[in-house]
Amino acid sequence: MNNNDVVVRLRYALDLKDEEMVEIFTLGDETITKESVQAMLIKTNVKTDNSDTFKENDYLLICTNQQLNAFLDGLIIFKRGKQDPAKKAPQTVHLTNENVNNVVLKKVKIALALTSDDILDLLDQAGISISTSELSAVLRKEGHRNYKPCGDRYLRNFLKGLAIAYRY
Repeated sequence: MNNNDVVVRLRYALDLKDEEMVEIFTLGDETITKESVQAMLIKTNVKTDNSDTFKENDYLLICTNQQLNAFLDGLIIFKRGKQDPAKKAPQTVHLTNENVNNVVLKKVKIALALTSDDILDLLDQAGISISTSELSAVLRKEGHRNYKPCGDRYLRNFLKGLAIAYRY
C-alpha cells in the first residue's frame, strides 16, 4: 500500500468530504488546495511498458510521507481538538517507508480514541484474527526490543474493518 491508498481508504472509512480533507491537511500544517486533494485521490489509467495491463496504485498526485504525516496529525486535531499547550508536547515521528503502516495505525488509534480491543474487533470484522501480543508489538515504538513492523495486510484489513464499522 502506498500513501495515497491510505488517504483514500481513510477518507472512505470516515466519510470525509473534500473540504474536510483540506481542513485536516491544514490542521496538520500542510497547505493544500481542494484540487490537489482530489488529484491525490484519482488513479491514473496509464498502461505499463508494452503491456495491456494498467499500473495499479498510480495516482495523479503522489502523497509524500510528509503530507501523510501532516494528514494524520491533522486528523487527530480534527477528531479530538487541539492539545492544551501546558501538557506534554507530542513526540515528533519521522515517517520512513519501513514504519509508515505502524505510524498510520497508531495515529488513527489516537484520532478515533480506539482501544486495543477496539482494533482487535475491527480486524476481526475484516476477517483477520491476531493476538493481543502481536498488536502490542505493532504499536510499540520503533527501536523497542519487541517492536514489529506492521505489514500491508494488517493495515489494509484494519482500514477495511474501520470502513465496515463506520459506514455500515
